[in-house]
Amino acid sequence: MRIIAPAFWFISLLSLTSLPVASTAAPATGRLPRSTPEAQGVSSTALLDFVAAAEEKVNALHSFMLVRHGHVIAEGWWAPYAADELHEMYSLSKSFTSTAVGLAIAEGKLSVDDPVLKFFPDEAPGKPSANLRAMRVRDLLTMSAGHHREDLQGFPYDSDESVVKKFLALPVTHKPGTFFVYNTPASYTLSAIVQNVTGESVLEYLRPRLFEPLGIAHPEWATSKQGVSLGGFGLSIRTEDIAKFGQLYLQRGHYGGKQILPSAWVDTATSRWMSNGSTPASDWEQGYGFQFWRCRHGVFRGDGAHGQFCIVFPQYDAVLALTGGTRDLQGVLNVVWDRILPALQANPGPLPGDAAAHARLQQKLARLSLPMPVAIETPPLARSTPGQRYIFSENNQGVEALMLNPSTADPKTAELTVTFAGAEQRLVIPNGSWRQSKTGLGASAGPIGTSGAWTAPDTFTFDVVRYRTPFAIRYRLRFAGDTVTVDAQPNVRAPVSSAAFVGQRQ
Repeated sequence: MRIIAPAFWFISLLSLTSLPVASTAAPATGRLPRSTPEAQGVSSTALLDFVAAAEEKVNALHSFMLVRHGHVIAEGWWAPYAADELHEMYSLSKSFTSTAVGLAIAEGKLSVDDPVLKFFPDEAPGKPSANLRAMRVRDLLTMSAGHHREDLQGFPYDSDESVVKKFLALPVTHKPGTFFVYNTPASYTLSAIVQNVTGESVLEYLRPRLFEPLGIAHPEWATSKQGVSLGGFGLSIRTEDIAKFGQLYLQRGHYGGKQILPSAWVDTATSRWMSNGSTPASDWEQGYGFQFWRCRHGVFRGDGAHGQFCIVFPQYDAVLALTGGTRDLQGVLNVVWDRILPALQANPGPLPGDAAAHARLQQKLARLSLPMPVAIETPPLARSTPGQRYIFSENNQGVEALMLNPSTADPKTAELTVTFAGAEQRLVIPNGSWRQSKTGLGASAGPIGTSGAWTAPDTFTFDVVRYRTPFAIRYRLRFAGDTVTVDAQPNVRAPVSSAAFVGQRQ
């Protein structure tokens, strides 16, 4: 769908930037060991086929890391995404919240059979229903709290009033434990329970118990206004951190020579507790555990919106970590089953070395990049637009003016200057490469990557990638006479406003 809209810096995309973000400093205790694929029983050629299929069929992966027999055998980041950058996990956060619950249970602080109201006597409705009184921690974990999907829409995580109180006020139509509905507010409530019984947010509680032992440095987790980690989303970590978390579950809670998480919890949390459908070809209808999904092929996973995955293959001693920005989550898993799964099934032990194939794989992984706008020969407009300032009439985004100029330092680089809500801001846009900036523009907080080019005689196209998130937007500035029209095409979500914005030359 083509969307006529203002440019990215005044588009809001359900950003967590409106909520507080807590972080914790944790020293890295070492990377996972590295190995060639063949040494761990996987063909480099098969992994090249996976990357090629992912680029052809998925729009788009941001990173992947495959671990076999405890060794990283392939890893890659599509520029401007990078190995050392955090990435928003969205609902993959739920599996970490579940882990916090498991650790708190192991410490004797609660039980899966505790009623939810036990923890919030002052926030319950005056006359709680029988179903609300029957709701247990187990029901929150298994997405069977008893709500209707419609009652969860627009849930106010940013409420000034207690978010738990808002949750407990929801109608509980079904008997808890009998009806599956994907329920992110329930995951938030699990986070609040952990904070209630430990005196620490989930982020703080997991720091010495999970993040530090796994060497997960500087995780961030957005919080409600009451200081509760959001639980169902909001965690930001790196790709290797996902892989380490998956390795912990693959090893049934054992990591780095220590039993970090009880093996019984791992077995319980990743088992099928709730039916969520019966379609054989859907990986969203294979059953649900304690904030983990069951998959086809005897696999389990944690996952998050737009393509964040921690996929664990117990029978093949492997973990696959993925980040992305895609609308087709089933398509991502289909590529994994078509390319990765056969490669793992083929050989449990080492393969003969294949230096040539491994070199081709390494070369491919080193050159990964999201597609960039493809330049035509510099059109006449590229020489006539410099210095021309375009003024926008009053609009609900506060955009006042923009100006497109070639860079004085590099003729292949453009500079877009925007006057936004009274402040002038500058965006540097190279051609044929990505430029990373640690500060977003206007309402888009956080670092961005930019690349662009003249793609038609009258059109300058540029991409803006918020490379700590799944979000990217392609913009086109179409010049016609004394006007410029800005349209935007987001990768996974529509902008808040679809109104056309046309600027007039000053």
